Amino acid sequence: MTATPAARPGPPLWLLAELTYRCPLHCVFCYNPVDFAAHERELSTDDWLRVLREGREMGAVQLGLSGGEPLLRDDLETIVAEARRLGYYSNLLTSGVGLTAERAAALKAAGLDHVQLSFQDSTREMNDFLSHTKTFELKNRVAKIIKAQGWPMVMNVVIHRLNIDHIGRIIEMAHEMGAEYIELANTQYYSWAFVNRAQLLPTGEQLERAEAVTDEWRRRVGDAMRIFFVAPDYHEGKAKKCVNGWGSMFLTVTPDGTALPCHTARMLPGLEFPNVRDASLREIWFDSAGFNRFRGTGWMKEPCASCAHKEEDLGGCRCQAYLIAHDAEAADPVCRFSPHHDKVQAAVAAAERGVVEQPLVFRDPANSRRLSTPAAGG
Repeated sequence: MTATPAARPGPPLWLLAELTYRCPLHCVFCYNPVDFAAHERELSTDDWLRVLREGREMGAVQLGLSGGEPLLRDDLETIVAEARRLGYYSNLLTSGVGLTAERAAALKAAGLDHVQLSFQDSTREMNDFLSHTKTFELKNRVAKIIKAQGWPMVMNVVIHRLNIDHIGRIIEMAHEMGAEYIELANTQYYSWAFVNRAQLLPTGEQLERAEAVTDEWRRRVGDAMRIFFVAPDYHEGKAKKCVNGWGSMFLTVTPDGTALPCHTARMLPGLEFPNVRDASLREIWFDSAGFNRFRGTGWMKEPCASCAHKEEDLGGCRCQAYLIAHDAEAADPVCRFSPHHDKVQAAVAAAERGVVEQPLVFRDPANSRRLSTPAAGG
């Protein structure tokens, strides 16, 4: 399927290089695919350098280096150096595991521009429980290493039922560490977070308190630290654009070389996404059926097709539609106009009642082999 000239998109401005699915953490909300253990063949260094060159030739300017844990790649410095040579602004998204002072200095010398450090909570007990690893003290040391190198530091904390009541202390911790920016990202329920949704979905009262605490901290710190609170769409009744629009500016390359228009698109049935070993990024971006499938609004059916908001939300998240409505073409069920919105309301109502149907499932290869990406929502 080839895009017509009128529908031809602009370049992928943001390139996300998921360098590996290997990770020392076992987070219950990880966005890596549930079946990540089935995709073990990683791209070589030369493959990644070619991907960077092709992306830059197309106009990509932002490079995210993520995983898994990207520091598990021994060639990370080589990749960073090539990114700097090509003119990317590079951002390392890391748990901090493996970022010693020596390696930080090597990455700085190679040209790394930015580090985003993840925490799971503000206390050792909860941070280590949610990641299923003893990493809290390590993360604190890594925060100091990041500051010592002069990088702008972004702290990222995924927010959910089990840590949302600690949000004031989380913000205080970030401020004490000298973070310029903290992102409080309410969980998006796909991949491992979907498996654990009953345990992670907060109540409406928790969200109201958390937003009030966040607003108070914004007033307190002013411009010293930017605080972003990403609201959960389950409670809002309003769909959000998928990565600013499917195939509009964001391109992910997974560890095995599969190119995707969003982090989790590989779960969608009936779609094939090319591999960078077999096709150039230009061919993938402009001409592949997978990238063209949900571009724009021409694919929409009702109620999206006649909705006054269709240009604003572009139908919402295709993966969420598939997981909850079992139909990737459906209106995102978080939208109050979706015929499947009752399933989202039922999940929220269960959270209000404190209903928990199963124990937490931690991200690890054994569970990955046992589970496949869930195709049922409730």
